[in-house]
Amino acid sequence: MPTPEQAIVNSSQLLPPPTPRRRFVKVLLGGGLLASAAAFLYPVLRYLVPPTTADLGGDSVVAGRVGELKLNSGKIFRFGSRPGLLIRTASGEYRAMSATCTHLSCTVQYRDDLREVWCACHNGKYNLDGRNISGPPPRPLEAFDVQVRGDEIFVRRRREA
Repeated sequence: MPTPEQAIVNSSQLLPPPTPRRRFVKVLLGGGLLASAAAFLYPVLRYLVPPTTADLGGDSVVAGRVGELKLNSGKIFRFGSRPGLLIRTASGEYRAMSATCTHLSCTVQYRDDLREVWCACHNGKYNLDGRNISGPPPRPLEAFDVQVRGDEIFVRRRREA
């Protein structure tokens, strides 16, 4: 006959191992709680931590070469992290402006048939000075200064006085 101490030891050996279903439910609930906490904290942290500022690049870039553009044509160039638009008018004058529409930030293009800058997103139109003339754009495009130095065409931001 077993002693009472042996009965206690033997009864613990007789207990079935914990069921895998119970462990699965614990993991599932713990994971759900962790996911809920992350879903709550992420927007709070995005609000508290300011976004990084966009790289606007330098104040001056080489937009192209003198023989690159024909009369009455345009070219998109990179001005820092944003697109710029270089236009050679029918009279041979160079003009440059931001190629980002002021309505919804679509990229604009030069239409040589209309001699206008056109935004394909909502049919916004600008004249060759960058002023909005029709469509939904609320304000003009940012105009840049153009300088021809040797064989290169330099575009730089205008300094506000």
